[in-house]
Amino acid sequence: MESSRGGSQWAIARFREMVSQGGALALDEMSFLITAAVLNDENFDLIGQMARLDEIAAAVPSPTVTGIATYLFSGPEAFVANKAEYYDPDNSLLSRVIDRHAGIPITLSIVLIEVARRLGVPLVGVAMPGHFLVGVPEAHGNIPHTFVDPFGGGAIIDEQGCERIFHALAGSQQTFDRLFLSATHPMAVIERMLNNLKAIYVYQRDIAALRSVMCLRSCFPGLGPAEADEFRRLMAPLN
Repeated sequence: MESSRGGSQWAIARFREMVSQGGALALDEMSFLITAAVLNDENFDLIGQMARLDEIAAAVPSPTVTGIATYLFSGPEAFVANKAEYYDPDNSLLSRVIDRHAGIPITLSIVLIEVARRLGVPLVGVAMPGHFLVGVPEAHGNIPHTFVDPFGGGAIIDEQGCERIFHALAGSQQTFDRLFLSATHPMAVIERMLNNLKAIYVYQRDIAALRSVMCLRSCFPGLGPAEADEFRRLMAPLN
């Protein structure tokens, strides 16, 4: 990249470039670009932010799934579930999550996935409805057999454990489909993060932040004109 530092317009341009390249997007870089776009900090240092994950990975004493999860989600320096302020937008901004060591399921999952990747341990995002998880990929098939629940203190669970979480959130009458546990493409993970932020900023009526989020969403194929129209619709009541 020509530069690793910049504000909102720089971040959106870099985000658009990465999406246009297709393939498996880098969750860490894409997540930090969301932070840069929303905060519009001209001194936001992308390489410096990614180095923070390098430092966390270097401190992990046991580079296994269990070892990484234990290090990240237990002990005095643990990343914790921010249940009290679940809808605080900082929970969806990766830099803020690392600052505060607190977040929501999807951002805590990204921390785990990216720290593990640095240690040569492949993990995948699992966008189960209502609760994001991390899966240990199988040699064959798209549905893991073992999962980590970062929001649940890094618990290692199986499919039945995932189903219990689903029913606790959605209600026992809702039907659980094991396809909910399929590995999620990184682009879909990033889109889910943006959807969360969009809902939060609409509720807070934070026009500047919402504009940045909508611009990022418009980078995805087929969403450009629709996002522009949606932004105008959302802004109409505020005019």
